[in-house]
Amino acid sequence: MSPKDHPTSPQDRVPFIAKVVYGLGGFVNNLLAASIGGMVIVLNLGLGMNPALVGLLGAIPRLTDAITDPLMGYISDHTRSRWGRRRPYIFIGAIAAGIIFALLWQLPTGKSELFYFLVFLGGSMVFFLAYTIFATPWVALGYELTPDYNERTRVMGVQNFIAQLAYLISPWFLWFMQRDTFSGLMDGAGTLALLVGGTVIAFGVLPAIFLRERYQDVAQKEVQKHLGAEIRTLGEKIADNTRTFFTGFVTTLKFAPFLKLCGATFLVFNGFMLISSFQFYVIIYYVFGGNQELGAEYAGWSGTVSAISTFIVIWIVTWLATKIGKRKAFFVATGISMLGYALKWFCYDPEIPLLLLLPAPLMAFGLGGLFTLMGAMMGEVCDMDELQTSERREGMYASIFWWVVKLGMALALALGGVLLNVTGFDVALGGNQSEQTIFLMRLFDMSVPFVASGVAIWIIYLYPITEERAFEIRQALEQRRGTIE
Repeated sequence: MSPKDHPTSPQDRVPFIAKVVYGLGGFVNNLLAASIGGMVIVLNLGLGMNPALVGLLGAIPRLTDAITDPLMGYISDHTRSRWGRRRPYIFIGAIAAGIIFALLWQLPTGKSELFYFLVFLGGSMVFFLAYTIFATPWVALGYELTPDYNERTRVMGVQNFIAQLAYLISPWFLWFMQRDTFSGLMDGAGTLALLVGGTVIAFGVLPAIFLRERYQDVAQKEVQKHLGAEIRTLGEKIADNTRTFFTGFVTTLKFAPFLKLCGATFLVFNGFMLISSFQFYVIIYYVFGGNQELGAEYAGWSGTVSAISTFIVIWIVTWLATKIGKRKAFFVATGISMLGYALKWFCYDPEIPLLLLLPAPLMAFGLGGLFTLMGAMMGEVCDMDELQTSERREGMYASIFWWVVKLGMALALALGGVLLNVTGFDVALGGNQSEQTIFLMRLFDMSVPFVASGVAIWIIYLYPITEERAFEIRQALEQRRGTIE
Protein backbone atom coordinates (compact mmCIF):
# COMPACT_ATOMS: atom_id res chain seq x y z
CA MET A 1 0.00 0.00 0.00
CA SER A 2 1.42 3.36 -1.03
CA PRO A 3 1.59 6.28 1.43
CA LYS A 4 -0.60 8.32 -0.94
CA ASP A 5 -3.49 5.95 -0.13
CA HIS A 6 -3.29 7.05 3.52
CA PRO A 7 -2.48 10.77 3.41
CA THR A 8 -1.70 12.51 6.69
CA SER A 9 -4.65 14.61 7.83
CA PRO A 10 -4.07 18.15 9.16
CA GLN A 11 -5.05 17.21 12.73
CA ASP A 12 -2.45 14.43 12.74
CA ARG A 13 0.43 16.69 11.75
CA VAL A 14 2.83 17.78 14.49
CA PRO A 15 3.95 21.42 14.07
CA PHE A 16 7.60 21.71 13.11
CA ILE A 17 8.45 23.71 16.21
CA ALA A 18 6.97 20.92 18.37
CA LYS A 19 9.12 18.39 16.53
CA VAL A 20 12.17 20.56 17.22
CA VAL A 21 11.33 20.82 20.92
CA TYR A 22 10.92 17.05 21.14
CA GLY A 23 14.22 16.74 19.30
CA LEU A 24 15.96 18.88 21.93
CA GLY A 25 14.93 16.23 24.44
CA GLY A 26 16.62 13.71 22.16
CA PHE A 27 19.74 15.85 22.11
CA VAL A 28 19.82 15.76 25.93
CA ASN A 29 19.21 12.01 25.93
CA ASN A 30 22.06 11.38 23.50
CA LEU A 31 24.36 13.89 25.18
CA LEU A 32 24.03 12.08 28.50
CA ALA A 33 24.60 8.69 26.88
CA ALA A 34 27.54 9.91 24.78
CA SER A 35 29.12 11.72 27.71
CA ILE A 36 28.97 8.92 30.24
CA GLY A 37 30.16 6.45 27.59
CA GLY A 38 32.82 8.62 26.01
CA MET A 39 34.33 10.08 29.16
CA VAL A 40 34.92 6.84 31.08
CA ILE A 41 38.06 6.27 29.01
CA VAL A 42 39.80 8.86 31.21
CA LEU A 43 39.43 6.52 34.19
CA ASN A 44 41.87 4.25 32.35
CA LEU A 45 44.06 6.81 30.58
CA GLY A 46 43.98 9.42 33.35
CA LEU A 47 43.81 7.35 36.53
CA GLY A 48 45.25 4.04 35.29
CA MET A 49 42.17 2.05 36.30
CA ASN A 50 42.00 -1.50 34.94
CA PRO A 51 39.85 -1.61 31.76
CA ALA A 52 37.78 -4.44 33.22
CA LEU A 53 36.89 -2.26 36.22
CA VAL A 54 36.03 0.60 33.88
CA GLY A 55 33.72 -1.79 32.05
CA LEU A 56 32.05 -2.78 35.32
CA LEU A 57 31.43 0.88 36.11
CA GLY A 58 29.47 1.09 32.89
CA ALA A 59 27.65 -2.19 33.48
CA ILE A 60 26.64 -2.41 37.14
CA PRO A 61 24.54 0.79 37.39
CA ARG A 62 22.68 -0.20 34.22
CA LEU A 63 21.62 -3.49 35.80
CA THR A 64 19.53 -1.55 38.31
CA ASP A 65 17.59 -0.19 35.34
CA ALA A 66 15.90 -3.60 35.16
CA ILE A 67 13.88 -2.38 38.14
CA THR A 68 13.85 1.40 37.84
CA ASP A 69 12.99 1.66 34.12
CA PRO A 70 9.78 -0.44 34.15
CA LEU A 71 8.74 1.17 37.44
CA MET A 72 9.22 4.61 35.93
CA GLY A 73 7.25 3.56 32.86
CA TYR A 74 4.40 2.29 35.02
CA ILE A 75 4.42 5.39 37.22
CA SER A 76 4.34 7.65 34.18
CA ASP A 77 1.51 5.69 32.53
CA HIS A 78 -0.60 5.88 35.69
CA THR A 79 0.15 9.44 36.81
CA ARG A 80 -2.87 11.74 36.77
CA SER A 81 -1.97 15.39 37.22
CA ARG A 82 -2.93 18.77 35.81
CA TRP A 83 0.45 18.76 33.99
CA GLY A 84 0.02 15.33 32.42
CA ARG A 85 1.52 11.84 32.71
CA ARG A 86 4.96 12.64 31.28
CA ARG A 87 5.83 16.30 31.61
CA PRO A 88 6.41 16.60 35.40
CA TYR A 89 8.98 13.80 35.33
CA ILE A 90 10.73 15.15 32.24
CA PHE A 91 11.14 18.51 33.99
CA ILE A 92 12.40 17.10 37.30
CA GLY A 93 14.57 14.44 35.68
CA ALA A 94 16.40 16.86 33.40
CA ILE A 95 17.38 19.11 36.30
CA ALA A 96 18.45 16.22 38.54
CA ALA A 97 20.43 14.42 35.81
CA GLY A 98 22.31 17.59 34.86
CA ILE A 99 23.32 18.40 38.43
CA ILE A 100 24.36 14.85 39.34
CA PHE A 101 26.37 14.36 36.14
CA ALA A 102 28.32 17.56 36.79
CA LEU A 103 29.13 16.44 40.33
CA LEU A 104 30.05 12.89 39.30
CA TRP A 105 33.30 13.96 37.63
CA GLN A 106 34.61 16.23 40.35
CA LEU A 107 36.97 13.52 41.63
CA PRO A 108 39.83 14.25 44.05
CA THR A 109 43.39 13.33 43.06
CA GLY A 110 45.81 10.92 44.71
CA LYS A 111 43.30 8.26 45.79
CA SER A 112 43.41 4.49 45.33
CA GLU A 113 41.87 2.56 42.45
CA LEU A 114 39.31 1.06 44.85
CA PHE A 115 38.33 4.52 46.09
CA TYR A 116 37.68 5.80 42.57
CA PHE A 117 35.80 2.65 41.66
CA LEU A 118 33.45 2.80 44.66
CA VAL A 119 32.85 6.55 44.52
CA PHE A 120 32.17 6.54 40.80
CA LEU A 121 29.96 3.45 41.12
CA GLY A 122 27.78 5.04 43.80
CA GLY A 123 27.53 8.32 41.93
CA SER A 124 26.70 6.54 38.68
CA MET A 125 23.80 4.66 40.25
CA VAL A 126 22.24 7.91 41.46
CA PHE A 127 22.89 9.54 38.09
CA PHE A 128 21.22 6.74 36.13
CA LEU A 129 18.16 6.94 38.37
CA ALA A 130 17.79 10.63 37.52
CA TYR A 131 18.47 9.82 33.86
CA THR A 132 15.61 7.28 33.92
CA ILE A 133 13.20 9.80 35.45
CA PHE A 134 13.87 12.08 32.48
CA ALA A 135 14.32 9.64 29.61
CA THR A 136 11.48 7.14 30.07
CA PRO A 137 8.63 9.70 30.03
CA TRP A 138 10.35 11.64 27.25
CA VAL A 139 10.52 8.56 25.01
CA ALA A 140 6.91 7.65 25.83
CA LEU A 141 5.77 11.17 24.98
CA GLY A 142 7.14 10.75 21.46
CA TYR A 143 4.99 7.68 20.84
CA GLU A 144 1.81 9.67 21.41
CA LEU A 145 2.55 12.92 19.57
CA THR A 146 0.64 11.66 16.50
CA PRO A 147 -1.35 8.55 15.53
CA ASP A 148 -0.39 8.78 11.83
CA TYR A 149 1.90 6.11 10.33
CA ASN A 150 4.05 8.43 8.22
CA GLU A 151 3.91 11.46 10.52
CA ARG A 152 5.45 9.27 13.21
CA THR A 153 8.39 8.71 10.89
CA ARG A 154 8.72 12.45 10.26
CA VAL A 155 8.58 13.21 14.01
CA MET A 156 11.30 10.68 14.69
CA GLY A 157 13.31 11.93 11.73
CA VAL A 158 13.40 15.49 13.06
CA GLN A 159 14.00 14.24 16.60
CA ASN A 160 16.88 12.01 15.55
CA PHE A 161 18.38 14.76 13.38
CA ILE A 162 18.56 17.15 16.32
CA ALA A 163 19.59 14.42 18.75
CA GLN A 164 22.58 13.58 16.56
CA LEU A 165 24.09 16.97 17.36
CA ALA A 166 25.30 15.30 20.55
CA TYR A 167 27.38 12.89 18.49
CA LEU A 168 28.77 15.75 16.45
CA ILE A 169 30.51 17.15 19.53
CA SER A 170 31.11 14.05 21.67
CA PRO A 171 33.98 12.65 19.53
CA TRP A 172 35.96 15.73 20.58
CA PHE A 173 35.55 15.15 24.29
CA LEU A 174 38.89 13.35 24.69
CA TRP A 175 40.64 16.04 22.65
CA PHE A 176 39.03 18.74 24.84
CA MET A 177 39.99 17.04 28.11
CA GLN A 178 43.63 16.82 26.99
CA ARG A 179 44.05 20.57 26.42
CA ASP A 180 47.05 22.26 28.05
CA THR A 181 44.70 24.64 29.85
CA PHE A 182 43.86 21.81 32.26
CA SER A 183 46.20 20.31 34.84
CA GLY A 184 45.40 16.80 33.60
CA LEU A 185 42.75 14.57 32.09
CA MET A 186 40.64 14.51 35.25
CA ASP A 187 40.66 18.30 35.51
CA GLY A 188 39.49 18.45 31.91
CA ALA A 189 36.78 15.88 32.64
CA GLY A 190 35.52 17.92 35.59
CA THR A 191 35.21 21.06 33.46
CA LEU A 192 33.53 19.21 30.62
CA ALA A 193 31.03 17.64 33.03
CA LEU A 194 29.97 21.10 34.24
CA LEU A 195 29.33 22.19 30.65
CA VAL A 196 27.37 19.02 29.88
CA GLY A 197 25.28 19.30 33.06
CA GLY A 198 24.29 22.89 32.34
CA THR A 199 23.32 22.03 28.77
CA VAL A 200 21.20 19.09 29.94
CA ILE A 201 19.19 21.30 32.29
CA ALA A 202 18.74 24.15 29.78
CA PHE A 203 17.38 21.97 26.95
CA GLY A 204 15.94 19.03 28.89
CA VAL A 205 13.12 21.00 30.50
CA LEU A 206 11.77 22.35 27.19
CA PRO A 207 9.67 19.29 26.16
CA ALA A 208 8.01 19.40 29.59
CA ILE A 209 7.11 23.04 29.14
CA PHE A 210 5.95 23.19 25.52
CA LEU A 211 4.65 19.78 24.33
CA ARG A 212 1.16 18.29 24.51
CA GLU A 213 0.19 14.80 25.65
CA ARG A 214 -2.29 13.40 23.17
CA TYR A 215 -3.52 10.26 24.92
CA GLN A 216 -3.78 11.33 28.56
CA ASP A 217 -7.59 11.47 28.50
CA VAL A 218 -7.86 8.24 26.51
CA ALA A 219 -5.58 6.44 28.97
CA GLN A 220 -7.52 7.75 31.97
CA LYS A 221 -10.87 6.58 30.57
CA GLU A 222 -9.48 3.14 29.79
CA VAL A 223 -7.96 2.79 33.26
CA GLN A 224 -11.25 3.79 34.88
CA LYS A 225 -13.15 1.32 32.70
CA HIS A 226 -10.61 -1.37 33.54
CA LEU A 227 -10.65 -0.76 37.32
CA GLY A 228 -14.34 -0.09 37.72
CA ALA A 229 -15.21 1.44 41.09
CA GLU A 230 -12.70 3.63 42.87
CA ILE A 231 -10.44 1.72 45.23
CA ARG A 232 -11.01 2.89 48.77
CA THR A 233 -8.23 1.68 51.02
CA LEU A 234 -4.49 2.19 50.80
CA GLY A 235 -3.92 -1.56 50.97
CA GLU A 236 -6.26 -2.15 48.04
CA LYS A 237 -4.49 0.55 46.03
CA ILE A 238 -1.06 -0.96 46.70
CA ALA A 239 -2.29 -4.47 45.87
CA ASP A 240 -3.97 -3.35 42.66
CA ASN A 241 -0.98 -1.29 41.52
CA THR A 242 1.36 -4.21 42.20
CA ARG A 243 -0.87 -6.60 40.28
CA THR A 244 -1.34 -4.16 37.40
CA PHE A 245 2.39 -3.46 37.20
CA PHE A 246 3.41 -7.10 36.95
CA THR A 247 0.57 -7.94 34.57
CA GLY A 248 1.55 -5.09 32.27
CA PHE A 249 5.23 -5.96 32.53
CA VAL A 250 4.64 -9.61 31.56
CA THR A 251 2.20 -8.69 28.80
CA THR A 252 4.72 -6.27 27.32
CA LEU A 253 7.52 -8.82 27.40
CA LYS A 254 5.32 -11.39 25.65
CA PHE A 255 4.24 -9.10 22.79
CA ALA A 256 5.99 -10.52 19.72
CA PRO A 257 6.21 -7.38 17.50
CA PHE A 258 7.72 -5.47 20.41
CA LEU A 259 10.28 -8.18 21.08
CA LYS A 260 11.39 -8.07 17.44
CA LEU A 261 12.04 -4.34 17.65
CA CYS A 262 13.93 -4.84 20.91
CA GLY A 263 16.02 -7.64 19.44
CA ALA A 264 17.00 -5.71 16.33
CA THR A 265 17.82 -2.58 18.32
CA PHE A 266 19.84 -4.57 20.83
CA LEU A 267 21.96 -6.07 18.07
CA VAL A 268 22.56 -2.98 15.92
CA PHE A 269 23.15 -0.52 18.75
CA ASN A 270 25.05 -2.74 21.12
CA GLY A 271 27.04 -4.45 18.41
CA PHE A 272 28.40 -0.97 17.81
CA MET A 273 28.72 -0.15 21.52
CA LEU A 274 30.66 -3.34 22.26
CA ILE A 275 33.55 -2.11 20.14
CA SER A 276 33.00 1.64 20.53
CA SER A 277 36.14 2.10 22.60
CA PHE A 278 38.11 -0.13 20.26
CA GLN A 279 37.97 2.52 17.57
CA PHE A 280 39.96 4.90 19.79
CA TYR A 281 42.49 2.21 20.63
CA VAL A 282 42.86 1.02 17.04
CA ILE A 283 43.34 4.55 15.75
CA ILE A 284 45.76 5.53 18.52
CA TYR A 285 47.83 2.36 18.76
CA TYR A 286 47.62 0.91 15.24
CA VAL A 287 47.22 3.85 12.89
CA PHE A 288 49.35 6.29 14.93
CA GLY A 289 51.65 3.94 16.84
CA GLY A 290 50.60 5.08 20.31
CA ASN A 291 50.43 8.85 19.73
CA GLN A 292 47.41 9.70 21.92
CA GLU A 293 47.11 13.35 20.92
CA LEU A 294 47.23 12.72 17.18
CA GLY A 295 45.03 9.64 17.51
CA ALA A 296 42.44 11.58 19.52
CA GLU A 297 42.41 14.31 16.87
CA TYR A 298 41.78 11.88 14.00
CA ALA A 299 39.23 9.97 16.08
CA GLY A 300 37.51 13.30 16.57
CA TRP A 301 37.48 13.98 12.86
CA SER A 302 36.13 10.49 12.17
CA GLY A 303 33.36 11.04 14.69
CA THR A 304 32.58 14.43 13.20
CA VAL A 305 32.33 12.99 9.69
CA SER A 306 30.08 10.25 11.05
CA ALA A 307 27.86 12.74 12.86
CA ILE A 308 27.56 15.04 9.83
CA SER A 309 26.80 12.04 7.65
CA THR A 310 24.13 10.90 10.10
CA PHE A 311 22.23 14.16 9.58
CA ILE A 312 22.04 13.37 5.88
CA VAL A 313 21.24 9.72 6.57
CA ILE A 314 18.29 10.62 8.78
CA TRP A 315 16.62 12.63 6.05
CA ILE A 316 17.33 9.90 3.48
CA VAL A 317 15.90 7.19 5.72
CA THR A 318 12.89 9.32 6.68
CA TRP A 319 12.10 9.96 3.02
CA LEU A 320 12.78 6.35 2.06
CA ALA A 321 10.51 4.98 4.80
CA THR A 322 7.55 7.04 3.54
CA LYS A 323 8.14 5.62 0.05
CA ILE A 324 8.92 1.94 0.59
CA GLY A 325 7.91 1.36 4.22
CA LYS A 326 9.86 1.21 7.45
CA ARG A 327 10.92 -2.44 7.24
CA LYS A 328 12.51 -2.11 3.80
CA ALA A 329 14.15 1.18 4.78
CA PHE A 330 15.71 -0.64 7.72
CA PHE A 331 17.11 -3.33 5.41
CA VAL A 332 18.71 -0.72 3.17
CA ALA A 333 20.17 1.42 5.95
CA THR A 334 21.56 -1.49 7.98
CA GLY A 335 23.01 -3.16 4.89
CA ILE A 336 24.93 -0.01 3.98
CA SER A 337 26.30 0.22 7.53
CA MET A 338 27.58 -3.37 7.25
CA LEU A 339 29.60 -2.33 4.22
CA GLY A 340 31.10 0.50 6.27
CA TYR A 341 32.12 -1.85 9.09
CA ALA A 342 33.78 -4.20 6.62
CA LEU A 343 35.76 -1.33 5.08
CA LYS A 344 37.37 -0.50 8.45
CA TRP A 345 39.70 -3.48 7.96
CA PHE A 346 41.15 -1.90 4.83
CA CYS A 347 40.80 1.82 5.55
CA TYR A 348 42.43 1.96 8.99
CA ASP A 349 45.87 2.17 7.43
CA PRO A 350 49.01 3.62 9.09
CA GLU A 351 50.35 4.56 5.65
CA ILE A 352 47.27 6.62 4.70
CA PRO A 353 45.63 7.85 7.93
CA LEU A 354 43.00 9.93 6.13
CA LEU A 355 41.44 6.74 4.79
CA LEU A 356 39.97 6.10 8.24
CA LEU A 357 37.39 8.79 7.44
CA LEU A 358 35.98 6.77 4.51
CA PRO A 359 33.91 4.14 6.39
CA ALA A 360 32.32 6.73 8.70
CA PRO A 361 29.53 7.94 6.34
CA LEU A 362 28.53 4.36 5.56
CA MET A 363 28.50 3.25 9.19
CA ALA A 364 26.30 6.26 9.95
CA PHE A 365 23.40 4.50 8.19
CA GLY A 366 23.28 1.98 11.04
CA LEU A 367 22.44 4.14 14.03
CA GLY A 368 20.98 6.95 11.92
CA GLY A 369 18.42 4.60 10.43
CA LEU A 370 17.88 2.60 13.59
CA PHE A 371 16.62 5.31 15.91
CA THR A 372 14.62 7.05 13.20
CA LEU A 373 12.73 3.88 12.34
CA MET A 374 12.46 2.12 15.70
CA GLY A 375 10.82 5.08 17.41
CA ALA A 376 8.31 5.39 14.58
CA MET A 377 7.57 1.65 14.62
CA MET A 378 7.02 1.67 18.39
CA GLY A 379 3.97 3.88 17.91
CA GLU A 380 2.28 1.11 15.93
CA VAL A 381 3.27 -1.42 18.58
CA CYS A 382 1.53 0.69 21.24
CA ASP A 383 -1.58 0.94 19.05
CA MET A 384 -1.73 -2.82 18.48
CA ASP A 385 -1.30 -3.40 22.20
CA GLU A 386 -4.17 -1.02 22.97
CA LEU A 387 -6.36 -2.86 20.49
CA GLN A 388 -5.67 -6.15 22.28
CA THR A 389 -5.56 -4.99 25.94
CA SER A 390 -7.54 -1.69 26.00
CA GLU A 391 -4.62 0.07 27.70
CA ARG A 392 -2.30 2.90 26.61
CA ARG A 393 1.12 1.90 27.95
CA GLU A 394 3.65 3.98 26.08
CA GLY A 395 5.60 4.40 29.31
CA MET A 396 5.93 0.68 29.92
CA TYR A 397 6.96 0.03 26.32
CA ALA A 398 9.41 2.93 26.35
CA SER A 399 10.96 1.78 29.61
CA ILE A 400 11.41 -1.85 28.64
CA PHE A 401 12.62 -0.97 25.14
CA TRP A 402 15.28 1.38 26.48
CA TRP A 403 16.10 -0.94 29.35
CA VAL A 404 16.92 -3.60 26.76
CA VAL A 405 19.13 -1.06 24.99
CA LYS A 406 20.80 -0.04 28.25
CA LEU A 407 21.18 -3.63 29.42
CA GLY A 408 22.92 -4.39 26.17
CA MET A 409 25.03 -1.26 26.62
CA ALA A 410 25.97 -2.39 30.11
CA LEU A 411 26.98 -5.81 28.85
CA ALA A 412 28.79 -4.19 25.93
CA LEU A 413 30.79 -1.89 28.20
CA ALA A 414 31.65 -4.75 30.53
CA LEU A 415 32.58 -7.14 27.74
CA GLY A 416 34.41 -4.35 25.93
CA GLY A 417 36.82 -4.08 28.84
CA VAL A 418 37.18 -7.85 28.95
CA LEU A 419 37.80 -8.03 25.19
CA LEU A 420 40.42 -5.33 25.49
CA ASN A 421 42.18 -7.42 28.11
CA VAL A 422 41.81 -10.50 25.86
CA THR A 423 43.74 -8.69 23.16
CA GLY A 424 46.65 -8.34 25.60
CA PHE A 425 46.56 -4.54 25.56
CA ASP A 426 48.75 -2.88 28.19
CA VAL A 427 48.54 0.90 28.51
CA ALA A 428 52.06 0.96 29.98
CA LEU A 429 53.47 -0.32 26.67
CA GLY A 430 52.32 2.75 24.78
CA GLY A 431 52.93 2.26 21.07
CA ASN A 432 54.78 -1.03 21.59
CA GLN A 433 51.73 -3.28 21.66
CA SER A 434 52.23 -6.78 20.24
CA GLU A 435 51.17 -7.71 16.71
CA GLN A 436 48.59 -10.13 18.12
CA THR A 437 47.09 -7.37 20.28
CA ILE A 438 46.73 -5.05 17.30
CA PHE A 439 45.28 -7.82 15.13
CA LEU A 440 42.64 -8.78 17.70
CA MET A 441 41.64 -5.18 18.32
CA ARG A 442 41.15 -4.66 14.60
CA LEU A 443 39.25 -7.95 14.23
CA PHE A 444 36.80 -7.18 17.05
CA ASP A 445 36.39 -3.61 15.83
CA MET A 446 35.27 -4.76 12.39
CA SER A 447 33.48 -8.11 12.86
CA VAL A 448 31.29 -7.67 15.93
CA PRO A 449 28.95 -4.94 14.58
CA PHE A 450 28.96 -6.52 11.11
CA VAL A 451 27.62 -9.85 12.35
CA ALA A 452 25.17 -8.28 14.80
CA SER A 453 23.67 -6.06 12.09
CA GLY A 454 23.16 -9.03 9.78
CA VAL A 455 21.16 -10.87 12.44
CA ALA A 456 19.08 -7.73 13.06
CA ILE A 457 18.04 -7.60 9.40
CA TRP A 458 16.69 -11.15 9.67
CA ILE A 459 14.69 -10.25 12.80
CA ILE A 460 13.01 -7.22 11.19
CA TYR A 461 12.20 -9.36 8.15
CA LEU A 462 9.80 -11.18 10.52
CA TYR A 463 8.22 -7.96 11.89
CA PRO A 464 4.48 -8.03 11.01
CA ILE A 465 3.13 -4.44 11.14
CA THR A 466 2.96 -2.94 7.66
CA GLU A 467 1.46 0.44 6.80
CA GLU A 468 -1.79 -1.22 5.78
CA ARG A 469 -1.98 -3.17 9.04
CA ALA A 470 -1.21 -0.01 11.03
CA PHE A 471 -4.05 1.81 9.28
CA GLU A 472 -6.47 -1.05 10.07
CA ILE A 473 -5.46 -0.97 13.74
CA ARG A 474 -6.01 2.77 13.96
CA GLN A 475 -9.45 2.51 12.35
CA ALA A 476 -10.45 -0.20 14.81
CA LEU A 477 -9.26 1.88 17.77
CA GLU A 478 -11.12 4.98 16.65
CA GLN A 479 -14.27 2.99 16.05
CA ARG A 480 -14.07 1.52 19.54
CA ARG A 481 -13.39 4.91 21.15
CA GLY A 482 -16.11 6.56 19.10
CA THR A 483 -13.66 9.26 17.99
CA ILE A 484 -11.73 10.32 14.92
CA GLU A 485 -8.12 11.08 15.89
